[in-house]
Amino acid sequence: MQVRIEDEDACPRYAGLLLENVQVGPSPEWLQRRLRSIDLSPINNVVDVTNFVLHELGQPLHAFDADQISGGQIRVKRAAEGEKFTTLDGTERTLRVEDLVIAGGGGEPLALAGVFGGQTSGVSAATQRVFLESAYFAPAVVRRTSQTHQLKTDASFRFERGTDPNMVLVALQRAALLLQEVAGARISAPVVDEYPKHVLPTTVRLRLSRVERLVGQHIATDRIRHILTDLEITIQAENGDDWWLIVPSFKVDVTREADVIEEILRIHGYNNVALRPHNSASFLAKFPNPDPEILRQNTARLLSGQGFSEIITNSITNARYFEAEGETNEALVRVLNYNSADLNVLRPTVLHSALEVVRYNLNRRQRDLKLYEFGKTYFRKADGQYEERNSLIILLTGNATAETWQHKAEKATFHHLAGAVQQVLTALGHAAPTSQPVQHPYLAGGLTLLAQNQPVAHLGGISAGVLKRLDVNQPVWYAELDWDWLVKKYKNALVARELPKFPEVRRDLSLVVDKAVTFDQLRQIAQRAERKLLHGVNVFDVYEGDKLPEGKKSYSVSFNLQDPTQTLTDQAIDGVMQRLIQQFEKQAGAVIRR
Repeated sequence: MQVRIEDEDACPRYAGLLLENVQVGPSPEWLQRRLRSIDLSPINNVVDVTNFVLHELGQPLHAFDADQISGGQIRVKRAAEGEKFTTLDGTERTLRVEDLVIAGGGGEPLALAGVFGGQTSGVSAATQRVFLESAYFAPAVVRRTSQTHQLKTDASFRFERGTDPNMVLVALQRAALLLQEVAGARISAPVVDEYPKHVLPTTVRLRLSRVERLVGQHIATDRIRHILTDLEITIQAENGDDWWLIVPSFKVDVTREADVIEEILRIHGYNNVALRPHNSASFLAKFPNPDPEILRQNTARLLSGQGFSEIITNSITNARYFEAEGETNEALVRVLNYNSADLNVLRPTVLHSALEVVRYNLNRRQRDLKLYEFGKTYFRKADGQYEERNSLIILLTGNATAETWQHKAEKATFHHLAGAVQQVLTALGHAAPTSQPVQHPYLAGGLTLLAQNQPVAHLGGISAGVLKRLDVNQPVWYAELDWDWLVKKYKNALVARELPKFPEVRRDLSLVVDKAVTFDQLRQIAQRAERKLLHGVNVFDVYEGDKLPEGKKSYSVSFNLQDPTQTLTDQAIDGVMQRLIQQFEKQAGAVIRR
């Protein structure tokens, strides 16, 4: 078999070996067990050997059916523009001139170099002669082909990141020995090794003073020399503080002085870098407005303390979620070079990725979930610019409390969700948001909370259509908070005040109002009517039934009154309650139930 490299920059080295009398069949049990242990499915003994050597030595190999190589010649060349090629997965692909291919003597493509083999040249049960390939391909060339054709393979993964050109023959010989053992192969020709353009080892300058500066402490010169020697990095020259090093070819990611220092520190041990005797922190200088990361950590602790678990999901999701729900395609941020058709857009909401977590747990009989996530969302604006936002989502499904011998399990409700959201807002200095009926494409009902007339949270039950689309078969309560705004408008919620010296008084009212009237409207009316003595408004019962006129409902509301300067008299209390009743009747059309 002859080998001709027509693009030496794209393929500096190509080696191969012709094997005959190959008996293709199942691999022996020991080889199958090894592959299954790393989640690889055995295929046949020839392909299994190439996969085994790949993971053993880090050098990708490819096996061709030698009888399918025309003219007994391998050509490593660029593809013709628009040329058609069918890969092993049965997909016909249109090649570009930038693609490097392994071709037969007639120029017909046999494989995409370093990425994927062809359908016609692959090893089959009828194969008796195998040409085994081991090569070094330029990382940029393989990466471009892999991205263009959306092919991500074990071979391309390694070639894209750089392989060791000196491992080419070692891996080839190792695979040949194994094929003799497991497939009865016989070597019928000498190894072909074309290496027209040698890949030279990297030369790096190392300054000992720079080591000390980046590490943060002094490392003895002898210690550095010993570490470099153990790593097979040759010290070519020493000139006081300046050293010149030769880095071996297998360390493909060590190309700069900083890379060498990282290697030194890795072996020296990060734990051996002592802390300075005097450390300082900047958060006190920013009090009372802490760093956003501190606010995030504090909020996470608050939610975790209530039994919620933090999740971290993928920012890339499936465009079908949004196209099916009427989202404008122009608003989606699409990924140009995606690895999977199921992960092709940057998410405009965290909801769907959170529901995927819910579905995963429900399928494993974990039905009671309390979750939260700090996640980024992405949008394409009308002017073509892109925007990134930060959200906090909170999610409840199943039971909010577990069953015990004292209490029955309690189903999660909107009020459990609202309570968690309210605690977060209170901790961030927005204790009394106003509310309005929610307007959200994925929620069947709920509230939008506003602070300073800005929508800061949407919360409610996820619509049945969305749950069905995500294959979630139980109700889910969901809240999405505008984390960027909450951090920007953070107010220190810690306020020190003297304990009250005078008692608090509670009075209750039952108000019959239209069903459209919300408790939040009643609360706002009460706060406007009495700003000095009213310290709390709470609803403790809601009734809707046949004892009330059609279209009406009844709120039972408590009012907490307190004067910090004196004990309240009956006259003062009655005056406040009369003002409240008048305003309820005037502004909400309420009827007071006696």
